[in-house]
Amino acid sequence: MNSVKTYTLFTDHDIYLFKEGKHYKLYDKFGAHSAEKDGIPGVYFSVWAPNAKKVSVIGNFNNWNSKDHILFPRWDGSGIWEGFIAGLTWGTLYKYAIETAGGEILEKSDPYALSWEQNIQAASLFSTTWYEWDDKEWMGKRWKKNTLKAPLSVYELHIGSWMRNEDDPEKFLNYRDIAKKLVPYIKKMEFTHVEFMPIMEYPYDPSWGYQITGFFAATSRFGSPQDLMFLIDELHRNDIGVILDWVPSHFPGDANGLHRFDGSYLYEHEDPRKGFHPDWKSYIFNYGRNEVKSFLISNAMFWLERYHADGLRVDAVTSMLHLDYSRNEGEWEPNIYGGNVNLEAKTFLQEFNTAVYKEFGDTIITIAEESSDFPMLTKPVHNGGVGFGMKWMMGWMHDTLDYFKKDPIDRKFYHHKLTFASMYMYNENYMMPLSHDEVVHGKSSLIYKMFGDEWQKFANLRALYVYMFTHPGAKLLFMGDEFGQTNEWNFKKSLDWHLLVYPVHNGLQKLVKDLNHLYRNETAFYENQFSPEGFEWIQADDVDNSVYIYLRKGQRKDDSYMVILNLTPRVIDYKIGVTAASHWEVILNSDDEQYAGSGVKADIFNEQYEEYLGHQKSISLNLPPLAGIVLKRQDKKFKQNRIKHHKR
Repeated sequence: MNSVKTYTLFTDHDIYLFKEGKHYKLYDKFGAHSAEKDGIPGVYFSVWAPNAKKVSVIGNFNNWNSKDHILFPRWDGSGIWEGFIAGLTWGTLYKYAIETAGGEILEKSDPYALSWEQNIQAASLFSTTWYEWDDKEWMGKRWKKNTLKAPLSVYELHIGSWMRNEDDPEKFLNYRDIAKKLVPYIKKMEFTHVEFMPIMEYPYDPSWGYQITGFFAATSRFGSPQDLMFLIDELHRNDIGVILDWVPSHFPGDANGLHRFDGSYLYEHEDPRKGFHPDWKSYIFNYGRNEVKSFLISNAMFWLERYHADGLRVDAVTSMLHLDYSRNEGEWEPNIYGGNVNLEAKTFLQEFNTAVYKEFGDTIITIAEESSDFPMLTKPVHNGGVGFGMKWMMGWMHDTLDYFKKDPIDRKFYHHKLTFASMYMYNENYMMPLSHDEVVHGKSSLIYKMFGDEWQKFANLRALYVYMFTHPGAKLLFMGDEFGQTNEWNFKKSLDWHLLVYPVHNGLQKLVKDLNHLYRNETAFYENQFSPEGFEWIQADDVDNSVYIYLRKGQRKDDSYMVILNLTPRVIDYKIGVTAASHWEVILNSDDEQYAGSGVKADIFNEQYEEYLGHQKSISLNLPPLAGIVLKRQDKKFKQNRIKHHKR
């Protein structure tokens, strides 16, 4: 018995755009949609399976019988099967039964489903992304928050392990419960954005969400699509931006997923040298197939439009762009020019960036996780670039962590690991990441990467954070690092929030809060963060003392700050050359007792109007051990004080 009727949401123009790789709103067409035919309500289904012999809809409404509800192939050669089934309602479970050219029956979940069941061979769930948003104010002004001239300090978190149910730690919190805890915490800590590790549906918890099966579905582990929307809405209503991890690089081989979707290599590249990822044992999208490009760019648009995401952090871009990524000689095929660049992947990324920026303008931002020196990633596509808004600064991260592992006695031999980034920091628009990747797989937590005993470890990490938050570029810190989580990140449990009863952890958290406040509220730290005008070395070569001094400068001539790092455990009296008209005041010292430091004051004890190291005058101050100090230029204040003194 067959109650499927002919029905379509596709126009001829839709089909043309789909086949050209230029349809960017396929979620309005494919999948399951509430519809009505001849006055009878039901559901319209459509799926792309060009090499299938037969396609039907199976589900809990027909006892998973593949003979009852057969879809119709379109006449236009698009490979789309579609039809209308009367009487179905929200919550219906379904899959597509696809008979391959060889007669095999595959049971596939809907690539465009908005919800999935929560089990290994999960079925799709007929649902909706309707939600009454209350973030109009944020959406109207968010372009000011995502511009390169705004502070961007990101708190990266994994929803399943940031905080668990207090009564039953084995249970996840719902998205709405997370909102009650997360929103006030981010406000308190003064991060500008959160970044959620993938929240698209995935079957395998240890993948952390990076092995996605339901690209259009918010994972049901933590609730419904509307529950996730509530979380994002609450963040927006509290002036907090939301960045989502997006994974267009690969997908797992689960039987109900995209792999061999219609019995052929449809979404993945048929050649394993391009289509199989040796590290992750997953499948790589065929970026040269137009319909796949339409699928992926539509997916990006979906999260930006339906879920009001403010940005997408694109995972594993390095693996996408390099044909020889994680492959030995002979395991990859050069491109037509004999090089190792995947030209189809590069073109796809250019088209993705062009499309989303055309649609949303500068209200959103795209961020590449890319670890090589691939050129012009954040340059405009029309100038030959790839078009990303930002790129993770992986070289800075590796050099910095390597330096802070060293015994201070030996740091003079590695001094320029901390200055090297200034040689290339304006080649791209960089975000400095201390991400989840640095605190897993035996790498140890961030605090235990630092050298020394407990006091030295915390002092080193406090100094590192001063360096990070005052360095040019956007910031990203993984959850738990803000208070010195001692265990490696474990996706199976909550962070160790109980550590905050200890002064060293509480003090570190307070420092991160104060650094966020400084970064967000002082224009010199963000106005020119991607421009050479915003940075100047004062002392880059004091190898023997392991002292670094630099200026951060805003657009106003008098808007400047001096940052001093003393990365030895000695207290040092230090002389610094400054301009004659400048006067300085210490506004932050990471060794302060409020941060659980030793309490050594960073006092300016001498000011001399005589030339010193090419500068017109000098100041002298004592530098606390293993500390970062921030000084603010206070010319106007000092001038007023001198005038008052003259009158007296």
